[in-house]
Amino acid sequence: MTSPSITPSPPAIPHRNWLELPADLTSSILQRLGTEGVLVSARKVCKTWRTICSDPAMWRVINLGHSSNLHKMDSVSELEMEKLAKKAVDLSCGQLVEFCVQDFATDDLLRYVSERSGRLRRLQLVCCYGVSNEGLSEMLKKLPLLEELRLYYIPVSQQSFEVAGRYCPQLKSFSFNKHGFRWPHIECDEDALAVAENMPGLRHLQLFGNKMTNNGLMAIIEKCPHLESLDIRQCFNVPKLEHDLAKRLSDQMKDLRLPYDSTEDYAYDAKLNDWDSLEEDYPSGLSDIDIVSEDYDYYEFSGGSDMDADYMLFDDH
Repeated sequence: MTSPSITPSPPAIPHRNWLELPADLTSSILQRLGTEGVLVSARKVCKTWRTICSDPAMWRVINLGHSSNLHKMDSVSELEMEKLAKKAVDLSCGQLVEFCVQDFATDDLLRYVSERSGRLRRLQLVCCYGVSNEGLSEMLKKLPLLEELRLYYIPVSQQSFEVAGRYCPQLKSFSFNKHGFRWPHIECDEDALAVAENMPGLRHLQLFGNKMTNNGLMAIIEKCPHLESLDIRQCFNVPKLEHDLAKRLSDQMKDLRLPYDSTEDYAYDAKLNDWDSLEEDYPSGLSDIDIVSEDYDYYEFSGGSDMDADYMLFDDH
């Protein structure tokens, strides 16, 4: 008689004590939780993790804002988010090198960061309507090692560009991005000229949705000889490039994005704004160049669709 078969038991899974991991490995794992996860969760798990999370090296990069699950909760105010950001800055003990905030930064927070983080090399602000020219300028004056400055939908102007150029001699990368407009047609080269006159050492420049013309673009090319990456998507006042300008761009740039190039890889809102949507999209108010005045004649943009067939890098006509 055949004896019944016996299914072998699965091998026992060895017990793992995660607290026995080397501190540097635990630190690497916890950092993947992001600034919010470490602040509100990991630090409260146990004494060992709290000690690891108190290491200033854990806080060399602070990123809080739109991607934060905490910020999406109605019960968490912008003031509470700002308190979290300040706590993270305190934990960095002056070792902070990258600070990224979306939706809630104010002049007070920028002041707090700059007074405690003189080694900051990268600063990114997104949709922070509580930031002013004066607040950003005062911060930039205290950041001599800053290499990258990325401003997305921030109500500041050329004053801040001039301060960045004067007080941040290591600045190599600059972004000042807005929502693109095709109507009304308003030309303004103030941003481009401020960049050209104050940031000669730039390697990378992004002016997404800017109202500059070919004149402003030419000034940038002439005054920023080291520039090798340029993104002017949705800059619809440069729909065609004169042959000489197009050739200079082609020869100089390793990475070139033109007004009608795809925005699929753009990390933020790339929708185009019409005149009747301005009030809704800019809750903090309009800039002086967004308002049609006697200083600007305007007409409906006649470039056709987003993928205008007449758009060419080289204009031979």
